[in-house]
Amino acid sequence: MVSLASGSPAQAPTSSDPAPPAPAARLAPSPSAVQRERIAQAEDRGVEVRIKDIAHFRGVRSNQVSGFGLVIGLEGTGDTKKTPMTQTLLANLFLDYGTQVDPKNMDVRNVALVIVTCELPPFAKPGAKVDVLVSSVGDAKSLQGGTLLQTPLFAAGNRDRAYVVSEGPISIGGFNASSGGNSVQKNHVNVGRIPEGGIVESSVPTRVLFGGNAMYLELDHEDLTTAQRVATEVSKELPEALATALDGATIQLTLPSGANSVGFMSRIEALKVFADVEAKVVINERTGTIVVGGNVRIGPAAVAHGSLNVRIEQEPVISQPAPLSNGQTVQTTQTQVNAGQDTAKVAMVAPNTTVADLARILQALELKPTDIISILQALRQQGALKARIELQ
Repeated sequence: MVSLASGSPAQAPTSSDPAPPAPAARLAPSPSAVQRERIAQAEDRGVEVRIKDIAHFRGVRSNQVSGFGLVIGLEGTGDTKKTPMTQTLLANLFLDYGTQVDPKNMDVRNVALVIVTCELPPFAKPGAKVDVLVSSVGDAKSLQGGTLLQTPLFAAGNRDRAYVVSEGPISIGGFNASSGGNSVQKNHVNVGRIPEGGIVESSVPTRVLFGGNAMYLELDHEDLTTAQRVATEVSKELPEALATALDGATIQLTLPSGANSVGFMSRIEALKVFADVEAKVVINERTGTIVVGGNVRIGPAAVAHGSLNVRIEQEPVISQPAPLSNGQTVQTTQTQVNAGQDTAKVAMVAPNTTVADLARILQALELKPTDIISILQALRQQGALKARIELQ
């Protein structure tokens, strides 16, 4: 049995037939006294951060714009007739230049229909350049070497006003090539970017004052404790702001009379507060990723882990008839089933076990991510794990 207490090293396994102790190299080093003090302070007070890193002012936000366009200059890797919208859009383009073409008679392979998307940052003014993302819509094989024709980008539900116009050569960061039935491909070749390929044509008004001189600071992740700490810190440094926490995500402020809003917001963003750390365990079973928050605590418990392995093998057996017996060849299958179970590994968890202690316990048991996920879920169900579990 492996016995681990909070802050104590692993003990040697004991049983009727003693096994050699686990090598010390397998265990993570125990935190020093200074590290334990810093961890305890962070768990109690939170992590010190600037307000601008955990919150934003209401109205200061980005906007998504998009539009359909054409990519030209492809080397036979564009859309086929299975994507009729490409021919229609290209025919409309020729019509703008005074040439009428029947889309049904067009069979070009160097053109692809794409959708262009962009995130317009706040305070973006006409003439500013932004990055755009180009994604194939039809059955094009690759956008490699293509150039995006001038494409207007619109806001959701509004096709009367273009906020961004994009154009330029596409960078896909990869390639694909094929010959004689063999092919090689690097990265995704049907999506590319145009760095600074969009020019802002119209700015989006940014509103930061609501109902007179009222302003609102909103946390990126709601937390009642952090919201109250932000309001307290702002009131301490800028009492004229009249900071009040309305809920776990919103702090109401008042712009002092005669003050500049930009300077006022800048001073608030530069203030530092202790953001509270929630006791949460995030599990992604698809990737096997497990993240345990610093405030997670585990009550006294015993963890036993063992695995049952079942192996099924099928071997074909062919029976040949004797010569001149007019018999038939018969094929049968012989099945072998083997089962084995590993010796259970047991660890004792002391009260108020910290994340560092839990990491050492799980490492001593030499568990796989899937096994750790099962143990954490079982501890939560049993009630020993004092934290929320979030599955992704």
